[in-house]
Amino acid sequence: MAPLKLRRLRSNAQIRGLFSQTQILAKNMIMPYFVIEGKNKREPIKTMPGVYRLSLDNLLQDIREIKNLGIRAILVFGIAQKKDAKATESYSKTGILQKAVKEIRRQIKDIVIITDVCLCGYTDHGHCGIVKKSNIKYQKPKTQTKIKNFYIDNDETLEILAKIALSHAERGADFVAPSAMMDGQVKAIRDALDNNGFQNTGILAYSAKYASNFYGPFREALGCSPKLGDRKTYQMDYRNSDEALREIGEDIDEGADIVMVKPALSYLDIIYRAKQRFNVPVAAYNGCGEYSLVKLAAQKGLVSEKDAVLEILTSIKRAGADLIITYHAKEAAGWLKN
Repeated sequence: MAPLKLRRLRSNAQIRGLFSQTQILAKNMIMPYFVIEGKNKREPIKTMPGVYRLSLDNLLQDIREIKNLGIRAILVFGIAQKKDAKATESYSKTGILQKAVKEIRRQIKDIVIITDVCLCGYTDHGHCGIVKKSNIKYQKPKTQTKIKNFYIDNDETLEILAKIALSHAERGADFVAPSAMMDGQVKAIRDALDNNGFQNTGILAYSAKYASNFYGPFREALGCSPKLGDRKTYQMDYRNSDEALREIGEDIDEGADIVMVKPALSYLDIIYRAKQRFNVPVAAYNGCGEYSLVKLAAQKGLVSEKDAVLEILTSIKRAGADLIITYHAKEAAGWLKN
């Protein structure tokens, strides 16, 4: 029998679906959440339509809903109540993220819990590491920050990152996800976990995290905009690609189980190269700015939200991502199920 002609493949949606090379599945998506103290709270994030800061009771309800849609993993961020220069709440046993992990583990079975490990949401200066300063005046409302000299103390930050990761593992996290982009962070965390009996807790490393212009909505969600300078000294230059492969390779050598590229859309080439080079799972973070652009365009009638989202997620998967962290996950899983 003669093979089907290409024109016949294009003529029927079901046939096209049968022969499509790339498929996105709910089980390959990870849903991010922001958890806050209190009860029955659902605080909208203005720059991220449809995304909320959730109290633990509402968070548990939402996780049950996404689980029924086939999503198997979540990434949880905690919203700090008190911030200081040392990010002490980040590793507190009574911190909101630690409490959330413990309760999710107790109440919901068969969901993979991934926790963000960073300082930025817990520091009063908004940086991902410990700031060493000299004659710095912090920014006050409606004034300009005067910066004379400061730097991020990489080694001191590693000690705190290890404490955070350990506090999450103790509560039942399956994976910890260090996002601070400090040199040696994966090794420091792997050593801390192994030395305290958590050899089976995995590490999803933010290995190629770029100093991107797409992070604005996230900084509003977490309240972590830097009050001095920026993060370009430790996040990656978006003009570089070979550097990303070096960073990913180093994280794998230090013990990362999964590596991540963030953001996703402007870095599909990095995702592709990482997947071709390394024999480990590759995750991509379809981040806040990317999410908000689609939402706002859909509100203006410029795009079909469903079609645009599924095209974007497919492009990320086609580039080589095994896992996609995306705020579209719940809606996308619903569309795929129906």
